[in-house]
Amino acid sequence: MGKVIKLDQTDRKILQILQEDAKITNAQLSKEIGLSPAPTLERVKKLETLGVINSYHASLDNQLVGLGVTTFVQVTLQNHKKSCLDGFVSKISQIDNVVECHHVTGSCDFILKIIAEDILAYQQLILEQVSEIEEISNMQSMVVLSTFKDKKVLPIPNN
Repeated sequence: MGKVIKLDQTDRKILQILQEDAKITNAQLSKEIGLSPAPTLERVKKLETLGVINSYHASLDNQLVGLGVTTFVQVTLQNHKKSCLDGFVSKISQIDNVVECHHVTGSCDFILKIIAEDILAYQQLILEQVSEIEEISNMQSMVVLSTFKDKKVLPIPNN
């Protein structure tokens, strides 16, 4: 785990605001945090340089762009050798519809979040790409019926 960056109250407020609206202007951001524009910009640049802010993204509506099916897939690998883990991660990273891949503890080794156009496209993706990864010994799919919370804003702790 990496080093935790010390953040003051102003840094935390900047991060909260940028998570909620990354398109905010520096002038508006400076008003909201109570600093003039120059030091506000310096703080944002510092947070970017330190890697606290990784990137800025547009949040899309899955349905409106034609991605109607979201699934979570529990994956169990054939073994836990480094070569098996590395091979799986390398191959799964090349599948665009796999939008998240988490190495976990518990009854499986990985949890994947997969987004597809529809059930037929999901089935094709599983049959033609994911199940072809030889490091996988077992998979269990869970189709998302409804999403009640999909929060992108991290709760930044006071440190």
